[in-house]
Amino acid sequence: MAVLAINAGSSSLKFALYPVQEEHIFPALLIGVIEGLQPGGQMKLTWQHGGQCHEQGLLTDHKDPFDRALQSLQALLDDVMHIELKKQGKDMQLLAIAHRVVHGGEKYREAVLVDQNVLKDLSILSPLAPLHQPHNLAGITAFMRAFPMVPQIACFDTAFHSTMPEEEYLFAIPLKFNAQGIRRYGFHGLSYQFVANTLMSLSDRAHGRVVMAHLGNGASLCGMLQGKSHATTMGFSALDGLMMGTRCGSIDAGVVLHLLASGWTDSQVQDLLYKQSGLLGVSGISADMRQLCASEEPHAKLAVRMFNHRVVREIGALTASLGGLDLIAFTGGIGEHNHVLRENVCQQLGYLGIVLDKEKNTLANGTTVACLSTPESTIEVWMIPTDEGFVAAQAALKWIPQTERKSAIS
Repeated sequence: MAVLAINAGSSSLKFALYPVQEEHIFPALLIGVIEGLQPGGQMKLTWQHGGQCHEQGLLTDHKDPFDRALQSLQALLDDVMHIELKKQGKDMQLLAIAHRVVHGGEKYREAVLVDQNVLKDLSILSPLAPLHQPHNLAGITAFMRAFPMVPQIACFDTAFHSTMPEEEYLFAIPLKFNAQGIRRYGFHGLSYQFVANTLMSLSDRAHGRVVMAHLGNGASLCGMLQGKSHATTMGFSALDGLMMGTRCGSIDAGVVLHLLASGWTDSQVQDLLYKQSGLLGVSGISADMRQLCASEEPHAKLAVRMFNHRVVREIGALTASLGGLDLIAFTGGIGEHNHVLRENVCQQLGYLGIVLDKEKNTLANGTTVACLSTPESTIEVWMIPTDEGFVAAQAALKWIPQTERKSAIS
């Protein structure tokens, strides 16, 4: 048995196939991504199976790139399941497909079996996450057509933050707006759940006051108390908080009012804040932190400094909200791979008692879990490679009744 985890975006389709035995999800035996789904993109399928990496270019003459990607994925799944059949002597069956969905709103605070009513509810939330939600839902719809007999489970990035107290999730506007769903939700919840679960198994301090830093093209921080989300930097939408790849992060609402009063349209403002700002907007070069760190251009260096500064500032705010700090964990593409940024952040937070082991930090490259602090450090520092698909697969498994699992085995 297996659960397929899907993360459908505007230009890519990420996937992972997780084996199931009884009540347990095991590490993925197949992971990969199909890139180039955007108009004019060059489609490419990359995957890992059996300890080997593979890459394949895909023809792009298909009317719908996503349909072409889905066909390629189905063919790959058939091949992998055939290989596993030869190895194990058993036919592998797909129990469920778990979809990462960015926004669940107030209604969906845990994973849910998708039907047309659920899709309708979730589509209403698309304006709150325009870079993600429409593509997440389009992916679910396509997989429902391609796998009509397989349950489709939506797993929400907002769900992890449903434990935040009122003083954290309410905005200082009339409370009638909260009744309309205008509040702080928070995102990256699947990643934070994986990191939290991992930390709980590794460190006693993880049960205390923790800041988790999911740093990538999308970036946020989460303050966690006793294993539950207490505060987070993202808000009503995935636009708030830290500076990101192309998103501005926190900005004075007066700037938006000024632009609108100056004749900007809603779509122009949205495009500016979501797609033209952040690292890309400041540097004028790229949204890719790796490229900016390698550049000698002054604006590239400024963008990196600003990103670093925002992380430090917001960790300070979360530390105050938590009443102190016991542990910091870095994850996400930048958090896992950029040892210079981790060192700079920890140095600037040295007044809290953080002492980083520089050698361990330099060697930590996102492949395995690593503790980066010295024994003398009053705050533990960890690097945890995240696996959002694993958490989604776990959530999906709960929706499959025992009778169906036993039937699949027999």
